[in-house]
Amino acid sequence: MNNMQQACDVLVIGSGSAALSAALRAARSGLGVLIAEKTGLLGGTSAMSGAGVWIPANHVAKAAGIADSPDEALAYLRAASPEGWAKDEDLLWQSFAEAAPRMLDFIERETPLAFALVNEPDPLAEKPGGKILGRMVSPSPLSRWSLGSYARRIRRSTLVHLFTYQEMVDLDPYHHPIKAGLRVLHKLAWRYLTSSGGQGTALMTGLIRGCMDAGCQFLLNCRATRLTTDELGNVSGALFTLNGKEIEIRARRGVVLATGGFEWDAELRRKHFAGPLDRLGSPSTNTGDGQRMAAAIGARLDRMDQANVYPCLPTVYEGKPHGLPMTFQAEPHSIVVNRHGKRFVSESDFNIGEALDRRDPQTGEPVNLPAWIIADRRFLTRSLPFRWYASYDKAWIVKADTLQDLAARIGLPAQALADTVTRYNGHCDKGRDEDFRRGESGWEDYKTHGPANRLGRIDTGPFLAMSLNRSILGTKGGARTNARGQVLREDGSIIGGLYAAGLAMANPIGTRALGAGTTLGPNLTWGFICAETIMKQNAEGSAR
Repeated sequence: MNNMQQACDVLVIGSGSAALSAALRAARSGLGVLIAEKTGLLGGTSAMSGAGVWIPANHVAKAAGIADSPDEALAYLRAASPEGWAKDEDLLWQSFAEAAPRMLDFIERETPLAFALVNEPDPLAEKPGGKILGRMVSPSPLSRWSLGSYARRIRRSTLVHLFTYQEMVDLDPYHHPIKAGLRVLHKLAWRYLTSSGGQGTALMTGLIRGCMDAGCQFLLNCRATRLTTDELGNVSGALFTLNGKEIEIRARRGVVLATGGFEWDAELRRKHFAGPLDRLGSPSTNTGDGQRMAAAIGARLDRMDQANVYPCLPTVYEGKPHGLPMTFQAEPHSIVVNRHGKRFVSESDFNIGEALDRRDPQTGEPVNLPAWIIADRRFLTRSLPFRWYASYDKAWIVKADTLQDLAARIGLPAQALADTVTRYNGHCDKGRDEDFRRGESGWEDYKTHGPANRLGRIDTGPFLAMSLNRSILGTKGGARTNARGQVLREDGSIIGGLYAAGLAMANPIGTRALGAGTTLGPNLTWGFICAETIMKQNAEGSAR
């Protein structure tokens, strides 16, 4: 190990969007930055994502003549977040709303990334401060070849990253795969030949290139095992295992934890997400390393029951069962019911994951699980990709000639299910879902492409059932921070030298997503905020 690898100004643990945003901002301020990644692949969960990035009042929207402001964003965050969250999160929301536009402008200036608007509304646009357009952006494709020796080190995705996010929205390859491919065949061919990708591939390619150009150093296959502290209890660096040996990396100015979630740690998952689980859609290396290391030196862990919960189709990744995030539960001839055989949410609700994860306030147990998609035979005619991915779990689709038999096979009360289907069919006949207003909000109308695709009777056998329990794309609990990204102890005091961002922090936007990109947008922003805080500390770390 040379001196640069043994000591640095800023040590960033992890290599996803939050990590590289922090690294880039710190490096461009003149600090020496080392990025330690536990695996041989860069990008973490962010590299696998669709790279929808929710950034209010951004410069791309401003250039398009779309009015927005941090004050409007803050009003939306306050109005759309769960009741009671403002007490702990309002200062963090204020910090995010102020920093997010600056972050996106900085990243576009300091990397090859070019962001474009995505024509998606806020999922709760009807709330004060909500917007129908302007807050969702996503990167244009980039070639992995720009990364030189790291070109083969970007984590691959279960999603088809030959398409951009906007192309996925506009062309709808889930329902029209052949038509979608033919419409942009020349673009897809060029991207294939040049090893280019959109979505998470583009995002992480641009961030890695930006960090390389800024002088950041990368250490791969370097797993952090413990934070080190000085005689005052301030974090001074971390211990790692690298090539079978333990090494210590000292950080003169600070350590940023950006290690991702803990969803692949079975013990932590059972503790904080008791109940049925369908699939996980993130890298299997998200095992809570940052959360454990922070707790070991006295950090307060918070929001551990929050996660990005989203429906996932079965697939295989790295040779193991995995989840592919997809909105497949909202087809016209289908509904979602809970363990009592009753509907409990609009099937088109972007936050259906929150409804699936709803807990009993007394016991903490899920109140709706196990949940099921109930459909008739026409469900299977809607999407060729659905049938392809369903084949990865041949026991997933349960079929029966009657609803009564279907209820018996999946353990639902038969009469309750029959009554629910009858009531839903009545809504279809009237042309309106009188229970949950399916397809009527700005978000749902946009996603269902109008009234014709909202509702469809369930009356043609054979009937189908598919489990729809929690699938987790990333937990969102971890070290509690202040509005500057500094990690706090149980008593509220600051742990000097330690910062947390992304899915390793107690995320101020939890399971209830306020935009399709309110994981990535805030993650990028909190990495940026951590770096700006570090920059403000003097070289001796006096503010620790």
